[in-house]
Parts: sequence; C-alpha cells; structure tokens
Amino acid sequence: MRWDSRQLEALAAVVAEGSFDAAARALHVTPSAVSQRIRGLENAAGSVLVRRARPVVATPSGQALLRLARQTELLGAEVAVELGAQDTPAQNVESGAPARLVTVPLAVSADSLATWVLPALAQVEGVTFDLHRADDSRTADLLREGVVMAAVTSQTAQVQGCRSTPLGIMRYRPACTRAFAERWFPDGPTPDALAAAPVVVFDRTDDLQDVYLRARAPHARPPRYHVPSTVEYEDTIRLGLGWGMLLEQPTIGGLQAGTGGGITLMEPGYVLDVPLHLQQWKLRSAVLDRVTAALRKEATRKLLPA
Repeated sequence: MRWDSRQLEALAAVVAEGSFDAAARALHVTPSAVSQRIRGLENAAGSVLVRRARPVVATPSGQALLRLARQTELLGAEVAVELGAQDTPAQNVESGAPARLVTVPLAVSADSLATWVLPALAQVEGVTFDLHRADDSRTADLLREGVVMAAVTSQTAQVQGCRSTPLGIMRYRPACTRAFAERWFPDGPTPDALAAAPVVVFDRTDDLQDVYLRARAPHARPPRYHVPSTVEYEDTIRLGLGWGMLLEQPTIGGLQAGTGGGITLMEPGYVLDVPLHLQQWKLRSAVLDRVTAALRKEATRKLLPA
C-alpha cells in the first residue's frame, strides 16, 4: 500500500502540536486542509487514526502510521542534506516558507534532562529536538506509541522494532536535612518514623521514594509533597520540608558522597541504582546515529558505569 506523504505529515503535525488548528499553523495551511488530509489517510487505512480530543491522541492504528510518518520525515530530511539543500533550503510549495530543520522527538526523564542530556544534545548540529519529559520507567511507552524516535529509559526489555544501548547508572540515596533527621528520625528511619515523616515526591509517577518505603516500611503511607520540578524538588528537601531520594553523581552535582549544606544521609549504606538505556528505532539514519553517539559520549562522562 502506498501512503500519501502530505497526509503522513499532517498526522505527525496533529499529534505533535496537539490540535488541528496548531498543526495547520505549523504546516502553513488551513485547518480544513489538515482535516482533509487526515480523513484521506483514515480512508486509506480503513480505521480511525486520531482521537479528536485536547490534545489529539493517536489510536493504535494511528501509532503505526505515526512511526512511518516520523521515519519518512527523518529520511527525507537526510536526503535533502545529501542533495545540498542545506545551502538552498527547499520551499514549502503552498506557502513559500523555508523548510524546517529535521526534528528528533526524544523522551527523557527530568533528572537526566537537568543533568547530562542537554550537554549531549548541544553537540548535535543541524537538528532540533522535541523533548518529552516522563519518568524513566515510562519513557519507553512514548517510543512504543510512535510519539518519539528515541527514549532514555530504565526499561531493559527491548521495545519491538527498536534497539537498546546501555548508557550507565543514576544513583539515588535517601536524604534530608540534619534538623529534619533530629526531629523525625531520632532513632533512625524506623518503620514508625517513616510512616509519619513527610516525604517529597517529584510527581505522581515518581516511584523512587516508594521503592525505599517498600523495603523499609511496606505499610507506611506518609504525608507527601508533590514538587514536579528538579530544582524545586531539591530545594524542598534542603529547606527541611521532607525527605526524598537525591541524585548522587560526583561529576554533575546533586547529592555528594560526603553530603554537606546541612544534608545528611538517612541510611548511609542504602543506594538505589537506576540503570539507563537508550532505545531507538531500528532505522538506518545518520541523524539518529549522531544523536546516539552524543548521548553515549556524555553518559560515559557523567553517569556511573553500568
């Protein structure tokens, strides 16, 4: 079956932008033109491809064609570069607008984004990135759904149609201020103390603190702060509002092995290691190869060895 490239482009734009109107602006066409292209693609596929909600979400059938759309866009951009289009950008026939740089959608966690991923991406020239933030255990879902081309993930099982490359380890330790420990953990992090002491959680998908609680106080249901920002999450702990799992990476900041700044380790012998992998489509692409090389290089410098 042959697929219309403009229809695939419309599908990718609708999912990426979240609405038909926003996709029309990105493609420099009218919303009705986007709707016609999506309907044409749905007729060709024989199924509904997107749920017309806010934001627009691809159905399972749409996810399969979304992967094709992303791959077509990426390979088309690479061919354009080979033909010298970097010197004379192709023009959008309908609007006269210059063609955009190739965009690589990438799923990554907040901690990786705040510490080592951005310096890696800065090494990749000629590419823009559409970054999707999600917990390390959930980034692979975005890859599976066709939303992204690659994902930094803690999932070891290889996503179908993808290849996996080990990157390194992010290490976390339970920590709090000394004043907080004196108030809430006078006898150490006992089950009773952990059940009462406030805990700081990044967001409702953050499982790091619960891993520790299940190991030390399985039935504890302590009060929680939800602070979905990396800097403010650490600030909340350093201000003594609660305890939480802090990143320990000697080369990128975060919690240092010797602690400091009023921070103490709740249980010095406890570590929670999160092995990271880069999973990406099995696609022969010079762009993806450069992204992979940059991420692996920076991970070698900044993460603990796997």
